[in-house]
Amino acid sequence: MSAEANNGAPVVSKDIGVLGAGWRYGSVTDKIADVVLAEKAGWRWWSAFLVSLAGVLAFAGATVWLFIKGIGIWGVNIPVAWGFAIGNFVWWIGIGHAGTFISAVLLLLRQRWRTSINRFAEAMTLFAAGIAGIFPILHLGRPWFFYWLVPYPNVMNLWPQWRSPLVWDFFAISTYLLVSLMFWYVGLLPDLASLRDRAGKAPVRRGKQIVYGLLALGWRGEARHWARYETAYLLLAGLATPLVVSVHTIVSLDFAIGNTPGYHSTIFPPYFVAGALFSGFAMVLTLAIPLRHFYKLEDFITARHLANAAKVLLATSWLVAYGYLAEIFTAFYSGDRYEIFMTVNRWTGPYAPVYWAMLACNVIAPQLFWWRRVRHTVWALFVLSLVVNVGMWMERFLIVVSSLHRDFLPSAWGMFYPTVWDWIQLLGSVALFVWLFLLFVRFLPAISMSEMRTLVRESAETPS
Repeated sequence: MSAEANNGAPVVSKDIGVLGAGWRYGSVTDKIADVVLAEKAGWRWWSAFLVSLAGVLAFAGATVWLFIKGIGIWGVNIPVAWGFAIGNFVWWIGIGHAGTFISAVLLLLRQRWRTSINRFAEAMTLFAAGIAGIFPILHLGRPWFFYWLVPYPNVMNLWPQWRSPLVWDFFAISTYLLVSLMFWYVGLLPDLASLRDRAGKAPVRRGKQIVYGLLALGWRGEARHWARYETAYLLLAGLATPLVVSVHTIVSLDFAIGNTPGYHSTIFPPYFVAGALFSGFAMVLTLAIPLRHFYKLEDFITARHLANAAKVLLATSWLVAYGYLAEIFTAFYSGDRYEIFMTVNRWTGPYAPVYWAMLACNVIAPQLFWWRRVRHTVWALFVLSLVVNVGMWMERFLIVVSSLHRDFLPSAWGMFYPTVWDWIQLLGSVALFVWLFLLFVRFLPAISMSEMRTLVRESAETPS
């Protein structure tokens, strides 16, 4: 379809909003591609890049010091042998779930509002899952032997302990990363070809055109290319859909298989999956709102997309609240004095302020999404998404720490106090995520141009 299609009339679509009279089939690609090819990185991008780079360097320095001194630099000790590292791991894995859900599940359900947010949500998944995979390795104590988790051929016939959650996590995360990477890259192919074809016309170096050309794998937009692309994309979506449930279910079993009060619970698998979608969609809003503002993408990431994400947050907040209630009910209904003590200890013990703050962030604050005005107020969505992200991190902290610091024997009770290295690794991982995302929006299209063109074409062809 040519750029002159629709005779210059405004393109009206319930999926992408109302585009002005200048927005036609070709100009959609121009706008998204120019963010990568033509626009220069402004002072805001460079400021965020340098600040996040400083955080990345701090994270790398803390990791090197960890290798030298061991995990004793953290606050972990007996009885709290798991601390920030495992909490951060579960938190980051949860954030990575929304990208797969938006891309795969909503694609199979033909929810077309996903088109404007699926590309950067998929990138978010890759970055979050990659960062999550770092923390269990750092927590091994001897991280240079992490390959012992892999069933590689060796002369001593020593194999991984298949009953160990570490092995489950290794295969779950690696499978999730591999499928997500293939799904993301296949979806990028038409857009990489568009960048290749336009790079020569833009005032950029020849090297950028060569790189995009190599990554596009010879895509020419032929009918057979599109047929194979759509087949592969749907197959990968079908493969990725079970991962939305399986990966965080396996992570939850790290806790559920233990006998520690607060861990030994069958509610954990669905509870963790709901929490993952909750935190993941919160991060989608956290990223989408600055992205649409600074790159003037309000015509593509519309108020409808943000409102839909807010509705998902509201629904998943109720699922999370149900998990909290089920955990409390099960503890008292079971009559297990240790489970009851653990529950009461969360309410009144030394970590009670964290517990009540978590409830305020994860249960009370999202109820504001019942009001349409809140769902369509950008600054309120941004603030609430940050609140949810903080609340979900506190939930992970409580699950990991509060169940360990007072278990069966009072003589073995103890407290966990995070050290400065715990905080550097947490904040450094956030900086690493921001740094990777800034590089992504600078060198790759944050919105799928090929899928957006399809929406524009279908909107133009639909009679009013």
